[in-house]
Amino acid sequence: MLDIKLIRGNPDYIREKLKLRGEDDKIILRIFDIDKRRREIIKKDESLKELRNKVSDEIAVMKKNKENADEKITEMRKVHAKIKELDDELRKLDVMIDGELKFLPNNPKDDVPVGKTEDDNVEVKVWGEKKNFDFKVLDHLELGKKLDILDFDIGTKITGSGFPFYKGKGAILERALLNYMLDTHIKNKYIEVIPPVIVNSISMETAEKIPKFADDMYHIERDDMYAIPTAEVPLVNIHRDEILKPESLPIKYCAFTNCFRREAGSYGKETKGFLRVHQFNKVELVNFCKPENSYDELERMLIDACNILEKLNIHYRIIELCTGDLGFSASKCYDIEVWSYAEKKWLEASSISNFTDFQSRRGKIRYKKTLESGKTKPEFVHILNGSGLATSRLIVSLLETYQTEDGHIVVPEVLRDYTNFDLI
Repeated sequence: MLDIKLIRGNPDYIREKLKLRGEDDKIILRIFDIDKRRREIIKKDESLKELRNKVSDEIAVMKKNKENADEKITEMRKVHAKIKELDDELRKLDVMIDGELKFLPNNPKDDVPVGKTEDDNVEVKVWGEKKNFDFKVLDHLELGKKLDILDFDIGTKITGSGFPFYKGKGAILERALLNYMLDTHIKNKYIEVIPPVIVNSISMETAEKIPKFADDMYHIERDDMYAIPTAEVPLVNIHRDEILKPESLPIKYCAFTNCFRREAGSYGKETKGFLRVHQFNKVELVNFCKPENSYDELERMLIDACNILEKLNIHYRIIELCTGDLGFSASKCYDIEVWSYAEKKWLEASSISNFTDFQSRRGKIRYKKTLESGKTKPEFVHILNGSGLATSRLIVSLLETYQTEDGHIVVPEVLRDYTNFDLI
């Protein structure tokens, strides 16, 4: 959530940032008008309350002196009624402003590439070389069926389309990949947690997933609970409504969870196998840090995710998202994409983002900042998050990369201590 003071102080700047995102800037005018009305009412309200307090003191003195105060009492009843009317209007305006702010995205950092669509994203790095196969490459569905390690038909029977089913060595490989990623991040000073995968609406609002993206979420209406779209949601909420000690920052968490997304806006897109699923596994990274360090921490988190792919010897690239393709909460974002030999295209396996104080403002997550005077004041932390990594598209690339001519899969060396086999 953006600070209303930013909009109040420089609405034109925020409007320009919205235009860079390709968003309608009329929302800023609405917020500005509501806030202007709100401040006018506050001024009247405070003036009437000051009058009420003054006259109440006068009435007390008159009663003490046995004087008739009926006229002033009648006058104050009218003032009290007007104050109640203004307070009620203020509450309504507060709700209106909050409602508008929930649909207002974060400001892109000034150095984010300007562009309208994903075609304007900037390639930052390509790692590794594409393999040259001298045989017909099978895709992950063909490999999964041939080796009896994946079965989307069973997943569809049990739940519906988009719910994968791992079998035998396929399940072991998936578990090995997740454990390897977690162990690696723990070595990099991330604290592992196992959070709930069902959260309340307050947690979803803090993570800025609702109301903006409510249609993409699985909602349990009876309990007003949500299946998480990413472990980012529970991890961000660990320190909701807290003031952190500055010496504790940065605080870095990692977590493996199942993730659930309805993908309501994805109809017509590629849906084969793991290319688009409603349930998938992911190791998530979240970092709470001081504002002055957040962009350095972003680069470190990017390295942490990429190191996993390099150890797996997976061909990947990093792209920096342009303003028009930037996620709702992000001020800056890198996508990590892995190569699919069967699809002959890049597949997103991770996004690494700096959300600045966008989520911490909503969740009231602060730390005690020391001023030059030696005094301290609460300031919002910056929050970063990234996939470290999601396995769905990564497993596509891994299976296709490590396939043999006779249709087997060579297990990457770094996973063999976890699988206890080197070939599927």
